[in-house]
Parts: sequence; C-alpha cells; structure tokens
Amino acid sequence: MCGIAGWVDFSKDISAHEDILKNMTDTLKLRGPNSYGYYVKKNVLLGHRRLIVVDPEGGKQPMTKTSFGKDYTVVYNGELYNTEDLRKELLAAGFTFNSYSDTEVLLTSYIYWGIDCVRKFNGIFAFAIYDTKNNSVFLARDPLGVKPLFYTRKNNSLIFGSEIKTLLAHPEVNAVIDRDGLTELFALGPAVRPGSGVYKNISEVPPAHYLLLTSDNKLTLKEYWKVSAEESKETETEAIEHTRDLLIDAIKRQLVGDVPLCTFLSGGLDSSAISAIASTEYKNNGKTLTTYSIDYEDNAKYFKSSLFQPTSDQFYAEIMAKYIGSDHRTVVLNHENLASSLKEAVIARDLPGMVDIDSSLYLFCKEVKKDFVIALSGECADELFGGYPWFTRPELMNATTFPWSRFVPNRKQILSKELKSLKIEDCTNENYLDTLKQVPHLDGETPEEYRMRELFYLNIKWFMLTLLTRKDRCSMANSLEVRVPFADYRIVQYAFNIPNNFKFLNGREKGLLRECLKGILPDEIIFRKKSPYPKTHNPIYTEIVCNEMSKILQDPTSPILDLIDTEFVKSMVESKGASYTSPWYGQLMTGPQLIAYFIQINLWLKEYNVKIEL
Repeated sequence: MCGIAGWVDFSKDISAHEDILKNMTDTLKLRGPNSYGYYVKKNVLLGHRRLIVVDPEGGKQPMTKTSFGKDYTVVYNGELYNTEDLRKELLAAGFTFNSYSDTEVLLTSYIYWGIDCVRKFNGIFAFAIYDTKNNSVFLARDPLGVKPLFYTRKNNSLIFGSEIKTLLAHPEVNAVIDRDGLTELFALGPAVRPGSGVYKNISEVPPAHYLLLTSDNKLTLKEYWKVSAEESKETETEAIEHTRDLLIDAIKRQLVGDVPLCTFLSGGLDSSAISAIASTEYKNNGKTLTTYSIDYEDNAKYFKSSLFQPTSDQFYAEIMAKYIGSDHRTVVLNHENLASSLKEAVIARDLPGMVDIDSSLYLFCKEVKKDFVIALSGECADELFGGYPWFTRPELMNATTFPWSRFVPNRKQILSKELKSLKIEDCTNENYLDTLKQVPHLDGETPEEYRMRELFYLNIKWFMLTLLTRKDRCSMANSLEVRVPFADYRIVQYAFNIPNNFKFLNGREKGLLRECLKGILPDEIIFRKKSPYPKTHNPIYTEIVCNEMSKILQDPTSPILDLIDTEFVKSMVESKGASYTSPWYGQLMTGPQLIAYFIQINLWLKEYNVKIEL
C-alpha cells in the first residue's frame, strides 16, 4: 500500500512549486515508508510514497508508460486482486509489460479501456492518472471505499491526497470547520457522510466514484458502480455453495505478495473463516500461517455480557488457532498506552474517531508490523450477511433513523449554549432519508423484504464505511497493509440479493454464512453468537480518561470548551460516564468511551489548530 498526493492546474505553470509537492508527499511517510517519487510538469505535480508489497523494482512510482507517442503517468494506492486476469487480456490485445506489478497493469488498463477501466478492477484502490493524450487527470476510488482519496478546489487548482493532512500541507488549504462541519461531527460522528471531508471546502471522493479534470478546468464526479437489486433463483443449497466459492476465491486472491502475511483472528466467525482458508493454502505450500488476536490486561476479570457483546473473544481465538495449527500470538494491551494513543489515533484519522476502538487497533497494528507487512481481516461480513442486532430485533429493525444512532436528539445535551441551535436531528434525518431514496428494489417486495433491503444498503453505505475507514487509518499509520476479503465487490453484490430466509437460515444471524463454513470451521465457532471487536472493561481505563477529561475542563485554553456544556460534561466525568446512558454510536461508544471521544475532539482541535467558524 502507498500514499498519493497531487496538484493540478491547467490554467497556470505550477512546476516551480516542487517544494509544496514534497511537503504534501512527506505527510504520507507512514503509508509508504520504503520509497518515494515525484512527477513535475508545467500543470501537473504528482507525489508518491510506497509500501513495497509486490515487485520492488518494477512497481516504482510515479510510473509513466508511453503508447502511440503519448505518455500516461499514474500514482496509485492499493492492490488489484485480478491482476493476472487483466494482464492476460491486455497481452492478447497487444500490450507488453516491463514488470509484474499491478501498478503497470492498472495503468495499461486505463490506456486500453480509458475511464471504463475502473469497471474491470477487482481490488482496493485510489489512484490518479495524468493523460497527455487528452490533457486530463483521472482519479478513482474503489467500489467499497477501502482506500481513501481527498480533494479540494482552489480557483482552478485541484489538490488531492490520500489523507486530509496531505491537503493541509498545501499553503492554500486551511484547517477550518464551520457550522455545517460541526453539525456533521455531532450528528453523525464518528461516521462521516460519504463524500464529506468534514473540514470546510475539503471533500472525499465517495466509494465507487471517479473524478475527471479536463484542460478546460471542468471537474466531473461520477458514480461508476453500485449494488443492484436482482431476483435470486438459486436453491438454498446453491446459495450456500455460491457463497462458499466466492469467499474462498476472494481470500485466495488476497494472499499474494512478496512480503510476510498474517491474519487477524478474534475467534469470531468471519476472521476464523479467513484464517482457516488462508491456513489451508499455506499448508498446501509447506508454510505455517501466523495469526494475531487482541486482548486487554485483566479484561476477563471485568467482562460483562451484553446484547451487543455476549461473549469475550480470547477463549475462542485459542480454540481456532489450535484447530488450524497456526502460529498464534496474542497482543495484550496496557490501559495507559490505550489512553495515551488516543492522540495517535486522531492524527492517523485527521478527525475524532472511534476512541479506544481506534487506539487499540492502532497499538495492535503497531505490534503486528514488527513481523509482518500484510494482514487479512474480517470486516464487512456483518453488514453483508446480517450480523448485527438491528437485522433481527424488531425495535431496531424498524427504527426511523440509522439503527446505530437512535439517540441523536440526546446528543444536544452535551453542546454549549451557542451550539444547541445546530440542526443535528435534521442532519441525521436528511442523510438517512436521502440514502433510502438510493436503495434499489424489486417489484413486489413484501414490507419486510423492502425494509431489509434498506437496512443492508444503509449498512454498506454507512456503517461498513466507518469501520473500513478505521481499519485503513490505524493500520497504515503503522505501515501495515490490511486487506478485507469480504469487501470484494462480487461478494457485496451477491449477498445483497440473497433472500432473507436464506441469509438468516435456521433463525440465526448470518445463518447462511455459518452453513457455508461447515467443514471449514469447528462447530463451536460456527454456532458461537456474534460478538463485536473487543473493548476494554477495566475500570483503570475509565479512571484514566476521566482524569484526563477533568484536566481539559479545568484548562481555560482547551478548545473544546467553546463547543460543550461544561457543567453537563463535568457531571458525566464525576459519574464515570454513568450519567449519560444513551449509546452514542451503535454498541461502541458508551460511558468512558464517550468521555474519550471528547478528549479526541479536544486533541484534534489543538493538534490541527482548527479554526472554528460560527
């Protein structure tokens, strides 16, 4: 994986500003620690930082290829999982290759198919191509949004990069948040509206979209893929086999690389499936797979079962590791480090995020990176196959808003007097209803089928994207590439059209997925109830974040004080989070985690010197 940066302006000569390009590219050192490169022309500046995964020599970037006397130059962050399929097709069309990297295949695909090349790719990507034939720059992002791509317009300039900090390194781009951004932060956070950068005048290319900038300075943003509603004519047995075949193929495709690879193994259904299939491939090649799980000091002592987290993971991770014969390693996190890394998590994300859910993943990836460059992880299965309570519990299924943000009106309690007028309920409702308008349906759907289509679409476009963002930022901040096999667009499209009575086979969440993994996983894993990413239950962590928030409240220079009702938040801290009982975001942010969210907001405002425009 890598990081990309760029500045394009067809109306003036910007070639003398290589220093700005270098500053922008330098912000991406952690995404690409192994090498760097620049492309400098009159109207186009491109920068690249590289994390070497495949073809160390042949994959250097920026990469330029000449066809019929015209140059095409790419900077690319990602991985194509159908590289060899495309290479064969391009070889048959008469193209030749100088490397075995997917970068050259991607660039050649553009030369041959033009902007339609994105419809040929199976992978995760964000890239920019300068086309001298058409004097244009083409940018695109993968179908599910696994890889990030931000941009802004300044007069006729297009400034873009893999992270927001890359744009902020340009002297014409400032860290500003206005009322719209604050509304989004407090209405949707830690989620972000697809296409939004939260900061004023900064946008993100939405998943499955491309940008085209032409020499007349016209900028076009267009969606190139979305899930569609299709009638399924498969039997239950056929659906089980089809799901199994797609999953095995997706995992096998993602095991490629010239560097060490491992898997994350929580002991849950999804990571266990990936680890088992990967382990079998490794054994067939005479190798042993390494797996990793995460835990917290003394967590078993304080764990309490709940609707969203019925069981702890470690016991099942060890069962699974023994079953597949992996070299299993458990990373046990210290609570002081967990709290102190809230800062690193904010910097990785350039925004407040999912607090210790982020900082724990950041620390976990830091440990994994000591021995590995690539990891496979189990995100997205719950959103596609119905793993969350809101797919099965009527009161959550039928919520009239995002089911993970049902208590948005209560969020106003924490806002300062000046911000209580923010239309956070309107913001949530508008985004919710706008998304429902986009949901594809079949004629004749029952009310239940109609609603389930909505729920799965909402999860793909919102909840899944939030988790993918977290995974990318926390892993890449440690120069670790994490691949997500369930985010294969073929699986997404297929799962969207699996009939609900199949999907919830035997009356279970993810019933069909469980059935297709029989013979691959042991029964105790297959029939284990869904449990989310583990969080700490230790009161030590609560004490640490409450003490830190008390210091923030007592410091008159703390920037968050202008945004919050200090007395209300003080009462939260004094009660150790117990006085605010409404979940902020799904199952992930209650009690001490919400206090940690305020710490992250303060860190963000301070570290980025964010200007607030009210």
